[in-house]
Amino acid sequence: MRLKHMLLISASLIALPSMVRADDDACVGKVAQINVIAQGMPSVTELDKYLGEFNEKWKTTVKINLLGENERRAKARLDASTGAGAYQVYYVDEANTPEYASAGWIYPLAEVLPTEYDMPDFRVDLSNVATYDGTQYFAPLVGGGDILMYRKDVLEKAGLEPPKTLDELVAGIKKVNDPTNKLYGWAARGQRGSGMNVWRWTPFFRGMGGEWLDDAGQPAFNSEKGVEATELYLDLMQYSPPGVGTFNWSDSVEAFRGGQVAYLIESDVFGPWMEDPEKSTVKGNVGYMPPPEPLGSAGWAHGLAVSKSGAKDDCTKKIAGDFVGWATSKEMEAHRLADGIASDIGRQSTLKSDAFKKAVPAEYIEALLATGSRTKLLIMASPAWPEIGDNLGLVLEEIFTGTRKDVQEGLDEAAFQAEDALRRVK
Repeated sequence: MRLKHMLLISASLIALPSMVRADDDACVGKVAQINVIAQGMPSVTELDKYLGEFNEKWKTTVKINLLGENERRAKARLDASTGAGAYQVYYVDEANTPEYASAGWIYPLAEVLPTEYDMPDFRVDLSNVATYDGTQYFAPLVGGGDILMYRKDVLEKAGLEPPKTLDELVAGIKKVNDPTNKLYGWAARGQRGSGMNVWRWTPFFRGMGGEWLDDAGQPAFNSEKGVEATELYLDLMQYSPPGVGTFNWSDSVEAFRGGQVAYLIESDVFGPWMEDPEKSTVKGNVGYMPPPEPLGSAGWAHGLAVSKSGAKDDCTKKIAGDFVGWATSKEMEAHRLADGIASDIGRQSTLKSDAFKKAVPAEYIEALLATGSRTKLLIMASPAWPEIGDNLGLVLEEIFTGTRKDVQEGLDEAAFQAEDALRRVK
């Protein structure tokens, strides 16, 4: 009987994340609705299948508002900066965490995340990116670094080895490019935005020796290295599908898995997308490896944070925090893997699981692990970054689409705007 009693206690403890704790009874049914502003990543859209259990737990209704990346950032920033408080949970990322944290728009994660959701189990690389000034502010849903994906069949036919250096990559892109047969050497993000073209351009800029600021703390990305990186990125667009000057990440990824592109450097979460038997025409023909030297790996993470203006009272704060924990929990990641989603992984325990190892090629896991040591935050860690990055992204899109011809002039203009932005946050 004693053993049976202990087993019952253990079972109840395991079920805690989906149950209301005794000290939370007072909040059940007290908050009619929790509004979430989010982005349509698989880890978010998958929540719809299980949202009923969370709503039932708190006798509330969670409304998840899905927006594109740029629109999501703009709407959340407007809600937070004005103190409107229309949303209780924000989908945030490494680019806007310094701004949100320094402005006091979001709670520290440890203040709102219930302990049973095991905060130390989040991937260390993602937690580091979710941290500003020593404090973690959001629970990561997805993130990682960069990998090079390449078409094994295309390189074999051309007699090429996977590129280990940037020079080898550039030579390979030019050699396999064959527009008459709708095969292009490369694809990348050209669309404006700190998280769009700037994100993909930055590893080239930093890898080629560029620095965001000089010794005096002034913008320096309009240096000779900045111009060289931009001109190389622009040159490679000649070997890309039509319209690449305004491509977002989705356009690039779909072009690759649609069989139109031979080389693609993108966030490692897109590796499993290439193995999707229903949506990928290149499944089984994709190789994975770290980006060629000297390109760095752009560390990033997206996740959920609780809004201070949207969750002012204790019950709203408690339920919003519990939603963040539930949505990013080990259990939800297990659900996603079971449903065939292996791209959005925020937990160390999930990466080590047999289910994950069965879901993706061993070569992909090897590339992910090999890139880890080179993965870091390559963008400027400043509250002014969203404005600086978006202004730079506009200039880069004009360069990539050909509406602006002078690269140096464009970068000078973006640097002048950045100097003003930095001055205003001091």
